[in-house]
Amino acid sequence: MQNLTFKITGLKDESCVRTLANAIQDLPNIGHIEISLEKGEASIEHGKFVSPDDITQAIVDAGFEAECLS
Repeated sequence: MQNLTFKITGLKDESCVRTLANAIQDLPNIGHIEISLEKGEASIEHGKFVSPDDITQAIVDAGFEAECLS
C-alpha cells in the first residue's frame, strides 16, 4: 500500500474529522487513516486502485479543501 499526506483546509472540530474520515473510508482499498486536527493534515494509506485524485475528490465532496503534499 502507498501512503499519502494531504493538507486539509476547513477542519474545525472533531465532528469535521469524523466526516472527513467517513468520506475517505467510503473509497475502495483504503487502509489506515490518520487525521490531525491541529496540523490540518491527513495521512492516508491506500491501494493501487485508488488515485490521489480520487482521494482529493472525496475530501472536496465532504466539504473541505485538499492539497496532496506527498
